[in-house]
Amino acid sequence: SDHMENIYGYLMKYTNLVTGWQYRFFVLNNDAGLLEYFVNEQSRHLKPRGTLQLAGAVISPSDEDSHTFTVNAASGEQYKLRATDAKERQHWVSRLQICTQHHTEAIGKNNPPLKSRSFSLASQGSANSPGVQRRPSQNAVSFFNVGHHRLPTGKRVPIMQPDHLVDVREMMSQAEGQQRDLIRSIECLPASGHLTSLDQDLLMLKATSMATMNCLNDCFHILQLQHASQQKGSLPAGTTISWLEPKISLANHFKNGAAQNFPAEINKPASVREEQSIAEPCQLTREPEEINSDEELEDICDDKEDDLGAVEEQRSVILHLLSQLKLGMDLTRVVLPTFILEKRSLLEMYADFMSHPDLFVAITSGSSPEERMIRFVEYYLTSFHEGRKGAIAKKPYNPIIGETFHCSWRMPKSDVAADAGANASAHSPSEQATLPKDPEGQAEPDYYTVKFVAEQVSHHPPVSGFYAECVERKMCVNAHVWTKSKFLGMSIGVTMVGEGVLHLLEHGEEYTFSLPCAYARSILTVPWVELGGKVNINCAKTGYSASINFHTKPFYGGKLHRVTGEVKQNMTNTVVCRVQGEWNSVLEFTYSNGETKYVDLTKLSVTRKRVRPLEKQGPFESRRLWQHVTESLRDGDIDKATEHKRALEERQRNEERLRAETETPWCTKYFLKDGDGWVYHKPLWKTVSAAQTQQTDSN
Repeated sequence: SDHMENIYGYLMKYTNLVTGWQYRFFVLNNDAGLLEYFVNEQSRHLKPRGTLQLAGAVISPSDEDSHTFTVNAASGEQYKLRATDAKERQHWVSRLQICTQHHTEAIGKNNPPLKSRSFSLASQGSANSPGVQRRPSQNAVSFFNVGHHRLPTGKRVPIMQPDHLVDVREMMSQAEGQQRDLIRSIECLPASGHLTSLDQDLLMLKATSMATMNCLNDCFHILQLQHASQQKGSLPAGTTISWLEPKISLANHFKNGAAQNFPAEINKPASVREEQSIAEPCQLTREPEEINSDEELEDICDDKEDDLGAVEEQRSVILHLLSQLKLGMDLTRVVLPTFILEKRSLLEMYADFMSHPDLFVAITSGSSPEERMIRFVEYYLTSFHEGRKGAIAKKPYNPIIGETFHCSWRMPKSDVAADAGANASAHSPSEQATLPKDPEGQAEPDYYTVKFVAEQVSHHPPVSGFYAECVERKMCVNAHVWTKSKFLGMSIGVTMVGEGVLHLLEHGEEYTFSLPCAYARSILTVPWVELGGKVNINCAKTGYSASINFHTKPFYGGKLHRVTGEVKQNMTNTVVCRVQGEWNSVLEFTYSNGETKYVDLTKLSVTRKRVRPLEKQGPFESRRLWQHVTESLRDGDIDKATEHKRALEERQRNEERLRAETETPWCTKYFLKDGDGWVYHKPLWKTVSAAQTQQTDSN
């Protein structure tokens, strides 16, 4: 054929989650029926880095985009490739398909049909070979129990209704299991003898079975999308339909483009099936929910991460992972081993930075702009110690998009007043904030309440928004953080990109701040956490600012966890406070009047957060969402924890794919996009402003 030409050129090849996509020089050898690739064109005269036999292969353009395609060889090996554009992809796909068809037909002509051949299995392979125990006269068809299922006589195939999709998925799951068993049985055959794993007919069987299952899955996905669009367009809002597993409100289901993943295989635990299903028996909604703090109970969970056993036992896994990483590699999309996980979500970790709420609410009691800035710096530096759970560096769960975390803290007003006076030993006494009177004349509570909410607003890039407020003190903080992690050799660095703003409404002041970088050091021995980098705190209205340096330990000598900083008045460039010490131990504050104060973080009182019980939490709240992973980690069952974690991640990928296919944007629940950042939908500064406007109008 005129089209049987040798072609060559650069394509991108996907290696794995760690390495990602890499440019490679590919050559299609039509005469030999081979697809070869080299590091670059200059190394073409050398031995190929990889070679695929195209006889019996399946060439599949991907539905991910218009540039990607896969080559599934009969051996089971797969190349995932990406061209520069759709035209180039079509050129490669068509030439590969022509070459594949030519060499596949040649094999068929040169070999008798599978059913007419018999294979002697006597004494072939090792004692562990599955073929040794078979009868010598068995052929490949009977050996692998390949056959066809027939319907009973007289029975007609029922018309496929939407509610039968569950049964179809279960049958396909069983077929996929049988196909995996078939592939495994072929690959376990000996490499030599009458029936080997390289037998041409068996290689063809592997390729066709794989292609068949891929085709069936694609067809099922099309049926699912068609059913979704038909129901979306034809049923009235609020109609409840059966969608694979749970029953959910149609209006709520499509409101956020939430995708329903296929049900789990029938032999999986119920908890895994629950995680793989986007909806639970409750009604899902993306409308903001008002959390009643009276339903929250003091948290009794205390998961310290000081257990080194799992890290010691899994060192070979860490070594294997490190062997695939390169310096500076972005780890955002790398799936890390489950045993290095903390028993909490990243959203809850942000909440744990608020474990000294008494210091937080005391900021606004400062009698001057200088004192309020110094109090904020004191609170800021004391927040990181409790944010870490134990001395071992472990990673919190990556939040699922749409995941939320709610909690609150209560502290007696007398304690806050006492702390305010103690913290201001070098300053004038603190002024108490004026609190609004109860409109119904009821007695005001004798405690302050700080409420906290966090939400994962984006998956790629991974961005979290969090917000905390104390209504009685007329203060709130809003922040968004994008976590970017990189491999640095024997450590991992995490950059916290984003910004936070503290609002002191009583004084009309806003304090902008950033967060330091975090490092997991000595990941092959005893991993530990280190903070590093320079952060700034600024108040434009008062002209006060703070510069804080988190120092990383030098290679030789030096102290761990060292931090230094200073607070100054920008107009006069006068330093009013200096700070030094360790962010997880003792901090020393020296004020402009010469007085010094020491804060021992290890002895600082911690206020336990209040969280709703699991049974009252929504399906996307962190603790309920990750409960099975957390329970498995507490039990030390890493395999089970990995299974639950994988189910959640797979569900998220399916949801994201369906939203892309249906062009349905993701809608956040509590945070709104504001320029490059995210802002809580009902911040205190809007509520107070509206109340003041209403009061002015009434007067």
